[in-house]
Amino acid sequence: MLSRIKNLLSAYGRSATIGLTLAVMPIAHAVVPPTPAPAAPIAAPGTAPIAPVLAAKAWLLIDMTSNQKLAGENDTARVDPASLTKLMVDYLTLAAIRDKKLSLTQSVPVPVDLYQHVDRKTESVMFIPPGKTATVDDLLHGLIIQSGNDAALVLADAVGGSEASFVEMMNREAKRLGMNATSYRNPSGLSDPEHYTTAADLAILVTRLINDFPEFYPLYSQKSFTYNGIKQGNRNLLLYKDNTVDGVKTGHTDAAGFCLIASAKRPQPGGLPDRRLLSVVMGAVSADARAQESLKLLNWGFQNFDAVRLYDADQAIATPRLWKGTASEIKLGFQHPVFITLPKGQAGNIKSTLDRKDPLVAPINAGDRVGTLKLALDGRPVAELPVVSLDTVPQAGFFGRAWDAMRLWVK
Repeated sequence: MLSRIKNLLSAYGRSATIGLTLAVMPIAHAVVPPTPAPAAPIAAPGTAPIAPVLAAKAWLLIDMTSNQKLAGENDTARVDPASLTKLMVDYLTLAAIRDKKLSLTQSVPVPVDLYQHVDRKTESVMFIPPGKTATVDDLLHGLIIQSGNDAALVLADAVGGSEASFVEMMNREAKRLGMNATSYRNPSGLSDPEHYTTAADLAILVTRLINDFPEFYPLYSQKSFTYNGIKQGNRNLLLYKDNTVDGVKTGHTDAAGFCLIASAKRPQPGGLPDRRLLSVVMGAVSADARAQESLKLLNWGFQNFDAVRLYDADQAIATPRLWKGTASEIKLGFQHPVFITLPKGQAGNIKSTLDRKDPLVAPINAGDRVGTLKLALDGRPVAELPVVSLDTVPQAGFFGRAWDAMRLWVK
């Protein structure tokens, strides 16, 4: 495999590399939350450039192509999510649409007393007429583009039946996704001592949002929305500064400071798929600062790393002996394309080890985990990838099993 990695990366020139922590899981095909990053840095201290210094309370950079953490600071520290809370409102609403509990064209009632619970003078709103109805589609636009607290409350009622029930749903979903350091107390993001999250948890949520509902993600790049005769612009300033940025969401309260989750998708050389990075910047001092720091982080990630396809889906990485089956060999590999993100110029230092559950004994089904591919750079762990069977092989007949049992005993 080492020679394969060298060949794949031979086109990339050498440049500065970085010491940071990485974790890999090909999440576009995953059904579980991202794996936490290991503690070991990816590059030896002598070759590691220093990560950018950001004027923020907490920040994190993820390569979504490989689901690797490239850098972060205070990314597991508790922070106020402000309007980034609405990302969970969106996730649950889209799940309800997927499950056919709601539809985009469905009109939902707007409470007569809505603005007794939302202050139109101090909170972000989309100006929904109380006592009327609004479509789910309009509410989603108002939630994401205009960051409307009124939209969040109306959607909470539509999805959960009440705000209190919806908040319970938010917390259950957070736990299901692996956001174990998150606690919600309201759907709009108003500050509360028990309303908190982390940059790492927010990255989990946005990664799942983009991958689970890709057809709805373009909404996050829309620059303005007009509702009830009032046009409001998207507060994500990067949408106007960099055409590779296509989301995600801003947030601000006095307690949280200025927050921005940004994502950019840029082409890679050699015909590889476009590469997506995700940045989370929490607690900047202004709207301009959160945009500037986010763009600095995204540019740094694209300039210092390359995401490389190691294996295609269903490509065999090994064909070991199989015992007591209708076939004597079995193909091992991955059921999804496998990417890894590496500092530029570090391909020659990658080493791999396949830990396998020998002896392999039938029956084995396609998708059964049979080992782990461990990657290391300069002796430091980079990633551990679950290796699965690519074949389904049933048990052999009685005499075949007996013959292999005897051979295994002798062996």
